Amino acid sequence: MTVCLLLLFTVGVTAAVPVPRALTRSRWPERDPVVGLWVWQCLVATVLLCCLTSLALGAAAVFGTVRTQLFAPAPPAVTAAYNLSAGPVWAALITLLLATGAAWTTAMLARELAEARRRRLSSRAHLRERAPDLPAGLPAARGPLLVLEDEYPDAWWMPGSPPQLIVTTGALRRLTHHQLDAVLTHERGHARAHHDWLLHLSTALATGFPRIPVFAHFCDQTHRLVELAADDTASRRCGHLTTALALIELNQHRGVLSCSSSRRLLGERVDRLLEPRPRLGRRRRALATTTAALVPLVPLLITFAPGLTALA
Repeated sequence: MTVCLLLLFTVGVTAAVPVPRALTRSRWPERDPVVGLWVWQCLVATVLLCCLTSLALGAAAVFGTVRTQLFAPAPPAVTAAYNLSAGPVWAALITLLLATGAAWTTAMLARELAEARRRRLSSRAHLRERAPDLPAGLPAARGPLLVLEDEYPDAWWMPGSPPQLIVTTGALRRLTHHQLDAVLTHERGHARAHHDWLLHLSTALATGFPRIPVFAHFCDQTHRLVELAADDTASRRCGHLTTALALIELNQHRGVLSCSSSRRLLGERVDRLLEPRPRLGRRRRALATTTAALVPLVPLLITFAPGLTALA
C-alpha cells in the first residue's frame, strides 16, 4: 500500500494544489491558449489517474477477488511486491473514500450532460418559435446558419445534431462584412474544437468538488482559454483589429469594457486583440505539449514500478 500513499499524497497533492495555482498565475497560456488548454487537460488527467490507480490498488488490498483478478497474469513475486495485505483498516477507508469520489464524479458528469441536453432542447424549441416561417414548397430542414429577427446583435453556436449557427438581424445590421466573418469564424472555431465537451467536463468537476483547487482552476481557465482560442482562430482569418471591433460592436450593449467581474473577460479579450503578443515559439510549444503529455505517465510509472522491480 506504499504505492497507494505515494500516488495520493505525492503526485495527487502536488498536482492538486501548487501546480494549478502556478499555472493560473502564468502569462504564457494567453499567448497560446490551445497549448494552455492541453496542459490543463493533462494536469487534470494526472490527478484523475492518480485517484483511479489508487482505487484499483486499494480495492485489491481489501477484496481478495479483486486482487486475484487484477494480478492473475502476474507471478507471485509481483503480488508480494505491492504488500497489499498491510493495513487492511485504513486501506478499506481509503478505498471507500476513493470509490465514493469516483461515483460522485460519474454522477456529476452525467448530471451536467443531462442538464446540457435539457437546455439544448429547450433552446431549440425556443428557436423554432422565433425562427421565421419558410415559404411554401421549401424543405422544412434549415441549414447550419439561422437568422433571427432581433434588434440586439448576437451570434452563437448551438451544438447538437445537427449543430447550428445562429445570428440575429441586429448583428447583420451593425457588423460589417469582415466583422461578421470574424464572428462566424469565432463560433465555428468553438465547434471544430468541440469546446462544449471540455466545458461540460470542467463544470462537472468544479461543481462536484468545489474545494479541490485543481478542478476550480481548471473550470475558470477553460472558460477563459476557449474564448481566447476562438479569438485567435478569427484573428488569423480576419485580422486582430477586425476581430476586436466585431467583439466590441457585438457586446457594446452589454458593457464590454466594464470592470465588473462578469464582463472582465470581454475587456481582456479586446485588449489582447488590440495589442497582440507573439505566440510561443515552435520549440516552446513542442516542449510544453510533449512535457504535458508525459505527465500523466507519472502515476503509471509509480503504479507499475514495484512489479517491474520484482520482475527484474
